[in-house]
Amino acid sequence: MSLAQALNRELGSAPMPSASDIVFVVDDDVSVRESLELLIENEGWHVETFPSAQEFLDRPRILVPSCLILDISLPGLNGLELQQRISPEQSEMPIIFITGHADIPMTVRAMKAGAVEFLTKPFSDKVLLNAIRQALERSRIALAHEAEACQMRHCYASLTPREREVMALVISGLLNKQIGGELGISEITVKAHRGQVMHKMKADSVASLVKMAARLGIASAPRA
Repeated sequence: MSLAQALNRELGSAPMPSASDIVFVVDDDVSVRESLELLIENEGWHVETFPSAQEFLDRPRILVPSCLILDISLPGLNGLELQQRISPEQSEMPIIFITGHADIPMTVRAMKAGAVEFLTKPFSDKVLLNAIRQALERSRIALAHEAEACQMRHCYASLTPREREVMALVISGLLNKQIGGELGISEITVKAHRGQVMHKMKADSVASLVKMAARLGIASAPRA
């Protein structure tokens, strides 16, 4: 199973296509949607537009580098409410807010919630395109990190219960003889389990294994 397949399976999203980066636009003004669509497509990015937050939410999630250009004032669910809805689960999709009626509290709220940019209409094409470019790069990095974490979780799940015990003691800094004493097994058996742990986790050193455990939230084993 590839990293992309594992990540999509774990997050319950649609299969990752081979398409280019995607820029989503949610704005209830058809003229704004059409002009942004043309501008973004001319830069070589794929773009999808939506007139409402709900229509955007109804679209199946896919895991490719993406960003969301989001109007604040929308019918039904507004832009800030949509941000609140999707940000915890889709942190890999940065949000660029656009609005014709900004105020400081609104801007602060959006930025504190993780928006990467807040643009007031009218804004220049250059400013928007730069914001999109930076947002897509951030999305690409976030997806790569999540794919790595997903792969590590998959590797850890392949360990046997005994191998997990050995791993916890290895990252605690114990030597093979000490691990054998903790678990009541021979040093030779510890070496065999330790080798399997390093192989399955794709770790080339104890230091890298410790870093993996930290990312997975695995605590070192308490010593008896």
